[in-house]
Amino acid sequence: MTTQIAPQPTVPQHSAAPDRHKRGLPALIRHSAALAKRSLIKTMRTPEALIDVTIQPVIFLLLFTYLFGGAIADGNRHAYLQFLLPGMLAQSLAMGGVALGQNLNADIEKGVFDRFRSLPISRSAPLVGAVVADVIRYLTVCVVMLTFGTIMGFRVETGVLPAIAAVALSIGFGLCFCWISVWVGMLVRTSGAVQGIMFLLVLPLTFGSNVFVATDTLPGWLQAFVSVNPITPLVETIRGLLVSGPVASPLIVTLIWMAGLLVVFVPLALRAYAKRA
Repeated sequence: MTTQIAPQPTVPQHSAAPDRHKRGLPALIRHSAALAKRSLIKTMRTPEALIDVTIQPVIFLLLFTYLFGGAIADGNRHAYLQFLLPGMLAQSLAMGGVALGQNLNADIEKGVFDRFRSLPISRSAPLVGAVVADVIRYLTVCVVMLTFGTIMGFRVETGVLPAIAAVALSIGFGLCFCWISVWVGMLVRTSGAVQGIMFLLVLPLTFGSNVFVATDTLPGWLQAFVSVNPITPLVETIRGLLVSGPVASPLIVTLIWMAGLLVVFVPLALRAYAKRA
């Protein structure tokens, strides 16, 4: 009598694949790059989404130069433009990150992130990819501001390499600062609320700094706030790299602020994303 052995159930060889794909820095880089490409394609198909980093900075630069430059700089608008443009560049970068939190919040509400969670990708890849894609927005701000400023009469007085360093530092700070917007986008319910909350943060930081006037012209209590404002050392560094002035000391403070923003807000954003998911 022949004994038949029942066939053993086979285990799919790819069952552990999703877990393997989710682990490791190479996987995170690969997945983030793919999602960054998706964000860039989305931006290219909706160019009106770049208004805040193209037309808006130009309007602000024109308004502040020609409306207030004569009064603030004793009629010397060119001198005020030399002072103003580096600060306006920092302000535009801070404001440019607001759209990132709005877009991420809108994607969550539309169910896009539900699809991401069903894919074998790193959990943090959707957020990291979106932030990486924002490099194009920040580079656009720098190119638009410097090009239009040159048309208005702004001149880089330090050379090509310092100007490139100023652009690189500006983009780096923007990528660190935008994690605040990512965190807010994961917390609130609507994209409109993201804009409202972020402007409540960005406007006091940019106007309560040395963007528009020198710090020593401000009242004492406001100077105390300006001295601890992260925008202040950034503006001082950009001015030093583009026009003239000290660079080393404000650069160190700016780098410390950039590291602090990443250490604090990246974990908060990822935790909020996990809870929202």
